Amino acid sequence: MGIFSRLSDIVNSNINALLDKAEDPEKIIRLIIQEMEDTLVEVRSDAVRIIADRKEAERQITRLTAEQDDWEAKAELAISKGREDLARAALIAKTRVSEAITNETKHLEDIVKGLDQQGEDIARLQAKLDDARKREAVMISRHKTATSRLQARRVTYDNRLVGALGRMEAMERSLDHLEGKVEVFDHGRGNNLADEIAALQTDHAVDEELARMKEKLSTKAPN
Repeated sequence: MGIFSRLSDIVNSNINALLDKAEDPEKIIRLIIQEMEDTLVEVRSDAVRIIADRKEAERQITRLTAEQDDWEAKAELAISKGREDLARAALIAKTRVSEAITNETKHLEDIVKGLDQQGEDIARLQAKLDDARKREAVMISRHKTATSRLQARRVTYDNRLVGALGRMEAMERSLDHLEGKVEVFDHGRGNNLADEIAALQTDHAVDEELARMKEKLSTKAPN
């Protein structure tokens, strides 16, 4: 499917709007130029045909005009010879030729009007094509530059991201190593501390039990 469907789509188009919507402006500008060139060839071919029609109409009018003059001359000759009947027939033939000239003249006017419009369309289309061709080199250059810059940014970003992740992993390994040193330093000491606390708890319980027994014995001693 083409970008444009008819001539008016091209001459009334906004190339900038088309390119802004395109995912691949470089490809679209080339398609636009190709379609404009093809359309220009078709329009010029139509113009050639219309010019041929104009020339044919002009020749037809020239021929009919000569025939009209000829019938008028024949009518005058018939009158000069006293043949009014022949003069009347000649004038009738002249009238028919005059009507044909009128019709052909109207046809020629329509052809000329269409040819003028065709010329305006060709000029507008050519201007659009020239503009598109100028934009093509700039558009391709901008697209390639932007693509290269984007690729470079992506590479830089990826490298920075990889570097940052690497540094984070290195930091985690350092923390693991440091925590490992702490665990090694405390290794074997945790049980002794627990034992000491348990011993304190045992001593406290024994002291309480000893005090209780002393109090009990003291109450039973004779006065």
